[in-house]
Amino acid sequence: MICVICKTGHYQEGFTTVVLTKGETAVIIKGVPAMVCDQCGEYVLTSDVTRKVLAMAREAQEKGTEVEIRRFAA
Repeated sequence: MICVICKTGHYQEGFTTVVLTKGETAVIIKGVPAMVCDQCGEYVLTSDVTRKVLAMAREAQEKGTEVEIRRFAA
């Protein structure tokens, strides 16, 4: 599949780092499985992975975390 951002790269299975911010909370999640563009690094997550990433971020915000760095757990 051709990348929707750079229009020249192709998506390949890999891992990425997702950074989410909301209000005063910033969550960095490393090692997230994704389809990653081999040219620009744009990534696409499956719906299951997206749900897990958002749940991790919601949990951090509910704890009142300001900055949290986590590793993705399947």
